[in-house]
Amino acid sequence: MAMETTEARLKRHRRVRQRVTGTSDRPRLCVYRSNKHIFAQIIDDATGQTILGVSDVKMKSAGKSKTETAAEVGKLIAEQAKAKKIEKVVFDRGGRLYHGRVKALAEGAREGGLQF
Repeated sequence: MAMETTEARLKRHRRVRQRVTGTSDRPRLCVYRSNKHIFAQIIDDATGQTILGVSDVKMKSAGKSKTETAAEVGKLIAEQAKAKKIEKVVFDRGGRLYHGRVKALAEGAREGGLQF
């Protein structure tokens, strides 16, 4: 019997998480994409704490595509990370392909100055 899409994504995410972990000097930039929104968090897996999180839910993104909004979220999280003196992160794409909105967020974060 075929796996459902969500189950398959979660299986990929668990597989990736076995290798990708965030430390205090290099936390994990975790991306979650729903059908309407995109969320990004910077997490220190050593202590189990979310350092900061950003989403497009409260952003003014009228007239922009979801991809353009994702790039803005990337720039915003990079800006907030710089304020907390975080420059290097490990990218966690959440079991999704590095394509479309996930890629746009990553490139926006790189433009904002994060290194990964």
